[in-house]
Amino acid sequence: MSTSMLIIIIVVAVLVVLAITALMGMLARRRHLRNRFGPEYERAVDEEGGRLAAERDLRAREERHDQLDIKELSAERRSEYAQEWSGVQEHFVDRPEGSVSEADALVSRLMGERGYPTEGYHGAVRDLSVEHGRTLEHYRAAHDVKVRSGNGQATTEELRGAMVHYRALFEDLLTDQRSR
Repeated sequence: MSTSMLIIIIVVAVLVVLAITALMGMLARRRHLRNRFGPEYERAVDEEGGRLAAERDLRAREERHDQLDIKELSAERRSEYAQEWSGVQEHFVDRPEGSVSEADALVSRLMGERGYPTEGYHGAVRDLSVEHGRTLEHYRAAHDVKVRSGNGQATTEELRGAMVHYRALFEDLLTDQRSR
């Protein structure tokens, strides 16, 4: 075998190894994002119009999230929040629309105390998606009902559903106290 043929074989082999390594890295990053974001991964793919754009967006969310100072709550603060949630639920019987607004405000306060920015709904969704992607659909559903409720377009049953949705995110935020 000639030297030039041997060089070509080596170059092709190196290129194949590099391509396989790049593909494995991309698949590992994709698996990481799917595991971390849960159902939010597929939602991002649909919204962004493809996997590459979605993965770029999700990585940007991770980078932004890493800059946040997410705090754990003391057992006492968690207990206080839990008691406050019970009060919000008790108010539902007499004033369902007001209770949904109270639930939204309580979730926002909890988010703020934990260190999540609360300047707007879309920003909150983006920031919550990194650690709370599995309960984010609950937040979206609850927020939708709250908005419709403000216009007098939500039924009592929808308001009840919103409370259940808010509770799912509330409990996730309250109990997710692992170190970051």
